[in-house]
Amino acid sequence: MLEKRGTELLRSLPAVHRLLDHPVCRELAEAHGHKLVSTAAGDMIGEVRAGILQGDETVETNLDMLADRVAERVKKQFQMNYRAVVNATGVVLHTNLGRAPLADAAVDAIERTARGYTNVELNLQTGERGSRYSHVEELICELTGAEAALVVNNNAAAVLLVLTEMAKGKSVIISRGQLVEIGGSFRVSEVMKASGANLVEVGTTNKTHEYDYERAIDDDTALILRVHTSNFRVVGFTYQPELSDLVALAHARNVPVYEDLGSGSLFDLRAHGIGDEPTVRETVRAGVDICSFSGDKLLGATQAGIIVGKQEYIKRIKKNQLTRALRVDKLTLAALEATLRLYLDEDLAKRDNPTLWMLLRTPDSMGPEAERLQAGLAAVFGDAADVQVEPGFSQVGGGSLPTEELPTWHVTVRSRQFSLNALEQSLRHVPLPVMTTMRKEAIHFDVRTIFPREIPAVVESVRDAFARLG
Repeated sequence: MLEKRGTELLRSLPAVHRLLDHPVCRELAEAHGHKLVSTAAGDMIGEVRAGILQGDETVETNLDMLADRVAERVKKQFQMNYRAVVNATGVVLHTNLGRAPLADAAVDAIERTARGYTNVELNLQTGERGSRYSHVEELICELTGAEAALVVNNNAAAVLLVLTEMAKGKSVIISRGQLVEIGGSFRVSEVMKASGANLVEVGTTNKTHEYDYERAIDDDTALILRVHTSNFRVVGFTYQPELSDLVALAHARNVPVYEDLGSGSLFDLRAHGIGDEPTVRETVRAGVDICSFSGDKLLGATQAGIIVGKQEYIKRIKKNQLTRALRVDKLTLAALEATLRLYLDEDLAKRDNPTLWMLLRTPDSMGPEAERLQAGLAAVFGDAADVQVEPGFSQVGGGSLPTEELPTWHVTVRSRQFSLNALEQSLRHVPLPVMTTMRKEAIHFDVRTIFPREIPAVVESVRDAFARLG
């Protein structure tokens, strides 16, 4: 039998129609539809009633509070799983966070394309059907020096397509030191197997000489594949032939050379003291027949696999049936074209391409932003934490320039009263999640990968996350 308090609570519980008539619920119904809000309100009343019947005398039956709980439930239902986050990790091309953020020009191009119809496969000059690749092929060739180009949905797809067309049922020679594994346990050897090509390993993990390739070439050899080790480095007692020497050796035996560049860069970062990554133009100039690289890494565009090379080979690859299965959509092409056009002027690319802009930031340029973030976070925590600006290092990420460390500033939070693990977790559950790193008993906010416009939002997210700790 219910205690007196329980009976009172049941009597005070509003009917569903009264809850739906509350201004908060009426507003929700306007935005999300009456049926969904009615269901949420009914479920909420049912849960509260069940709690009372089980003897819970702490439940709230206040109409305003119940309406707020309905609002929370409805908003949670409509919250996107795919959400914006702030990258405070200092990893510029963070694979888990979507790699390259897009330039404003690319975002504008996507919006224009998405809102209506486009000439994706229409030749406006002739009025006849055109090729979707024509929108970017000329640009890619101009920027790389290649004779022809093709775009598919990522670089792994590019490798699969090239090997399928060029070497199905035949042999492909590759150095043992280049049998790489990329994220998600995808391996070059397995991609080659899927293509129907036969793998011929030469050399050793640390050394492969010209004569290793030369001895392996026979009548069954369709291709020499060179995989650029963009996601790791072998150092010390090592040797690999220069690309131009390998090309000369292969061409003397009428064997084409395919270079899988992986990251692929159109901008020479070495001129700014960053890494040793060759540009795509250099690779093409070395004489390779085919080269492929990613769109969403050092290039700073959308996910894509870009294939460049000699006209005769690219023409064959375009006609392969897999090309249709691996083709890119209109939004990818729009963003890619807009990003590529920035590279027609290097100063424009450095300023407007977020990936290049982040990579080229200096500690001096980031100092004022670090101080602004430090002041904001110090105001949030008060005496509960020590907030400092400290020197640190950022990473390129995305399987690019793995040994490169970029000097940066970290804003660090060391707790005096609360759990840092709890705060880090709470930062992932606020409306605008903030991804940080934790080491040396501190949470680190690397300002390199925080856009200046995001700093006020980061402070508010931290304030919200901190408040949720109670």
